[in-house]
Amino acid sequence: MKTFLKTAAAAAVIALAGAYAASAETVKVGFSPEAYPPFYTQDSSGKWGGWEVEIAMAICEAAKLDCVLTPIPWDGLIPALKTKKIDAIMNSMSITAERQKEIDFSDKYYNTPTAVAGAKDQTFDATPEGLKGKVLGVQVSTVHAVYAKKHFGDSAAEIKEYQTQDEANQDLAAGRIDATQADGIALDEFLKSDEGKACCDLKGYVAPDLEVLGPGVGAGVRKGDTELAGKINAAIKEIRADGKYAEITKKYFDFDVYGDNEQSN
Repeated sequence: MKTFLKTAAAAAVIALAGAYAASAETVKVGFSPEAYPPFYTQDSSGKWGGWEVEIAMAICEAAKLDCVLTPIPWDGLIPALKTKKIDAIMNSMSITAERQKEIDFSDKYYNTPTAVAGAKDQTFDATPEGLKGKVLGVQVSTVHAVYAKKHFGDSAAEIKEYQTQDEANQDLAAGRIDATQADGIALDEFLKSDEGKACCDLKGYVAPDLEVLGPGVGAGVRKGDTELAGKINAAIKEIRADGKYAEITKKYFDFDVYGDNEQSN
């Protein structure tokens, strides 16, 4: 009888595990494999972590999705989504009208201001007048590149594009460019580093442009994938309501990164 009960119990566990596996939809979440602290960081073993990784996994857990982080170069993320190499993008991608022509987005899950940093020995602000004659670095295929060309293209000496923000930061530190524009929190992390503290400081935040910068960062999904977008939206609301979002956020920030009226990448 005991043997039968053990067998029955084991069968029940296997059945439950199978039922859970069947209920958890596998979703490949695309991200650019570059350090973007505090949103994406990589430890010595190659494991990815950071605020956005934790939030993405919390969203997936709440939505009962079996998410797998899938590395794709930044400018290949949208093409990879459209060709079904990945199922979603969670990589500090701002919701913009231009991107919405190609993909759909979930509701926002964070929103931070856009800033300009520059060399300490130069005094200027984040305006067309302030950047007149300056070489400004931006990451390619970001809202910052679009914004810089629109607002600073006529005044800056050059808008120089980089594959990663880290490359722009390195050139700023080396004096090869005068300034860089990026997400304010990501720039703050750079400015807190030894390299950043030695060379540079914050010059200010750019003027709002909702059309270019968008209302915040959301998860990108394929056009018409309302089912996945709906699950992600419900999960964002759930982790905001049950305290999980705040629990993760307080490990990285001393304010609510969700934001109300500002922007990201």
